[in-house]
Amino acid sequence: MLDQLVELDKTFLIFLNNLGSPSWDSLWLLVTNKLTFIPLYMVLLYLMCRPLNKKGIAVLIITIGLMILFTDQVTNLFKLSFERLRPCSQEGVFELIRQGKCRATYGFFSGHSSNSMATAIFVGLMLRPLYNKLITILIVWSITVAYSRIYLGLHYPLDVLCGLSFGVFSGYLYYRVYQELSARFVQV
Repeated sequence: MLDQLVELDKTFLIFLNNLGSPSWDSLWLLVTNKLTFIPLYMVLLYLMCRPLNKKGIAVLIITIGLMILFTDQVTNLFKLSFERLRPCSQEGVFELIRQGKCRATYGFFSGHSSNSMATAIFVGLMLRPLYNKLITILIVWSITVAYSRIYLGLHYPLDVLCGLSFGVFSGYLYYRVYQELSARFVQV
């Protein structure tokens, strides 16, 4: 059963990856670059901080830092535990796919997918009272970032799907953590 799932994942990767073309490569390299979205993060941080006092901002920044640390480290723990090679460095796969810059590391599950989805859920829930459609836009953005990893041959679809799922969990968990910390330390 597991072998069939792995084979299906490989087949789906090859199909999705080969939908790409050189004329789109630069766009997907831009989407996958972590630095591309710094302006977006700054705007979202501003929007979240705007209604808060100094204590609220401190609690928000600490919570965001903890969420990033948690999501990143759990992702690394999974990668080191499962030791699933990235498709771009796996013999029998890399010859069949289009590839971005590949590091010979493990890929299960996708850190880009988990981090972007955690951000989307956390920020979307935080700003829901002011911008109720923002969470949908952020989820679409996160899925786009996740797809970039398949397009570039850096992750299998299951790596991305599991990363997105973990991101939903992390984003919601830390939204709840923020609510608890805020109730305890900020609101009078």
